[in-house]
Amino acid sequence: MVRALKVLYVAVGVGLLAAVFAEVEFAEVWSLAVLVGAGGMAVLIVLYAFGFVIDSFTWQMAMAGVPLNARWLWRAFKVRMVGEVFNNVMPAAGMGGEPVKAMLLNKHYGLGYREGTASIILGRTINMVSQVLFLVIGFAAVWASDLPGHFKGLAVVGLLAFIAATAIFFYAQRLRIASATGTWLGRRRWLERINDVLHHIRDMDERLIRFYTQNRGRFVAAIALAFLNWAVGAVEIYVAMIYLGHPVSFADAWIIESVAQLIRSAAFFIPAAVGAQEGAFLLVFSVMTGGPALGVAMALVRRARELVWLLLGAAFGAVYAARPAR
Repeated sequence: MVRALKVLYVAVGVGLLAAVFAEVEFAEVWSLAVLVGAGGMAVLIVLYAFGFVIDSFTWQMAMAGVPLNARWLWRAFKVRMVGEVFNNVMPAAGMGGEPVKAMLLNKHYGLGYREGTASIILGRTINMVSQVLFLVIGFAAVWASDLPGHFKGLAVVGLLAFIAATAIFFYAQRLRIASATGTWLGRRRWLERINDVLHHIRDMDERLIRFYTQNRGRFVAAIALAFLNWAVGAVEIYVAMIYLGHPVSFADAWIIESVAQLIRSAAFFIPAAVGAQEGAFLLVFSVMTGGPALGVAMALVRRARELVWLLLGAAFGAVYAARPAR
């Protein structure tokens, strides 16, 4: 069943990708994409690396027992690099690399599985909350623009759905819903076996609550830094459009990135959001510039940057695989 779902998710992505390229002339898309060149791609990779360092530091801040120094930042950076490879190739809601990250932290740096897992959940929460802030600004710009009304309506619906999902994810932790549900189920005689794992659930909830209540400064600072990372994505769009020969305002770049990230989040079940990301760029560029080929070219440029980054992550993974455990 699981294997069938994986095949289905990949098929959906491939189908979306085929639909995107059916709407454009590939020769035109390619002629635009190559305008970026090696120099432009290097600039985009440096920009993404800067954002990735910020993202790694926000995750480091979620590790309550870890010092905020350069040594641990480098460790978090490398582990995240490897984790992102799995997050992008596995149809697991972008969570396929999370167990890998927890394992690497434990095996090579002695960080306990519970603390590592808690930091991963906290890091995901921080990213989602900061993404809400980023999207709110982006869709406020959409609402203030002269874009079609139906586009604005869809944007608002998507934003509200994402805000609701983020609120549920956060308050499920804050209100200890997992512990409460587990305790309720544990009282059922036919589910008494889960009592063996209830203490693990309660321990995780306590770690999360302790961070939210005792490390509020870290939590707020991490959200601010994560927001900066999302903004770097808009800068990447802004710079890439200059290389593509169609410069846009920074406000438009923010709108483009907001729509792309929202659709990518909605397509969480598709590995690397294949087809969905391309469709997002096709949609938003068609509405904003009337040039669908330009949107697909932008998508190809981003895919090229992602491929380079994933290869670097795979290289880090190979180094970890060859290194003996601590």
